[in-house]
Parts: sequence; structure tokens; C-alpha cells
Amino acid sequence: MPARNQAALDFLLSRKSYPAKMLTAPYPGREDLTEMLTAAARTPDHGKLEPWRFIVLNGAALDRLAAAMEMRGPEMGEDPEKVAKSVATYRGAGCAVVVVSSPVALDKFPTSEQVYSAGGACLALVNAATAAGWGASWISGWFSHDRTFVEKNLGLEPHETVAGIIHLGTMKADAPDRPRPDLGKKVTWVEG
Repeated sequence: MPARNQAALDFLLSRKSYPAKMLTAPYPGREDLTEMLTAAARTPDHGKLEPWRFIVLNGAALDRLAAAMEMRGPEMGEDPEKVAKSVATYRGAGCAVVVVSSPVALDKFPTSEQVYSAGGACLALVNAATAAGWGASWISGWFSHDRTFVEKNLGLEPHETVAGIIHLGTMKADAPDRPRPDLGKKVTWVEG
């Protein structure tokens, strides 16, 4: 029987995400973020390719991003309510990490698997932040899928995409839990 790490399993079985609007100051500093990013960078990366990178945004950088959303949304014909909601999430926020999917062109490792690795880095960052006592919220939004926006405002290269944006901060209150999947509907057991 393998050695069981019950504390780690209990953590994973009870982990919750916190809505970004529930996260307040204080926000994690560089030392805290370095520890969390170190944990996130341990995600499976397919042949040591490291097909992702991190952009840390703090305070004024998030306000600038919100202002850019306000300008770009109408240009794209986005729903004004959706734009206003995104702007409100980022304006006045204290800390967010953009996880960038940055696949390497190699026949040996399919691009799709490299993109999944970036998703793994998002979840690893959420788990590391939560384990360190911070609240974390993995979101994206309409603007994160707009080439013009991400290249101009986040400095992404043409082959890169946003895998997720992880908002980090102090939890105002306990996060509400959500209904969890019915494994009877999600798992197929194949035996023999």
C-alpha cells in the first residue's frame, strides 16, 4: 500500500475557488508570488518544454488593463454590460497572474498537449495560492481571446494565448461552495 498524504488529499477534496470580487488587500508580495509560481511551474510540461509563462500584474497595471478594456470593448461590439463587469473586476484589483500558453513547435509533442500543460499551470497556481492561505480565482474573459488586445496590452506573441488569469488576494469571507459533479454521470469504468 502506498504512503498516503491525508492532509494533501483533504486539501484537494475541499478546495474552493473564490470569486475575484471577494478578494481584497493585503495582496501577495513578490516573495509570496515567487513561492506560488515555483509550485505552479512544477506542472507536467512535456519533455521539459515549459510551454507557458507568467505575467504578474499589480495595482496600476490592472487599472491600465481595465481602461484598455473600456476602449476595446465598444470597438469589438461587445455587450456593454459584459465590458462593464470585466472593467469592474480589474479596476482596483490588487494582484493577478496571467498564465500564457506558449507552445513550442515540435512534432514530438502536439500543441494541444502543450496547451493542456498551461491549463495545468493555472490549476497548480490556484492550488499553491490556496495552500499558502490566499484566495484565488481563475478567470479569463472576452478580452483575453482578442488577438489585438492581448498582443497590445499583455505583450503576447502571435503564437501565444491566455490560458487563464488568476486573481489573488485576501478572502473577505469563506467562498460559497458550488454543486460538485455527480461522478456517476462523469466516470466510465472499463474492466476486463
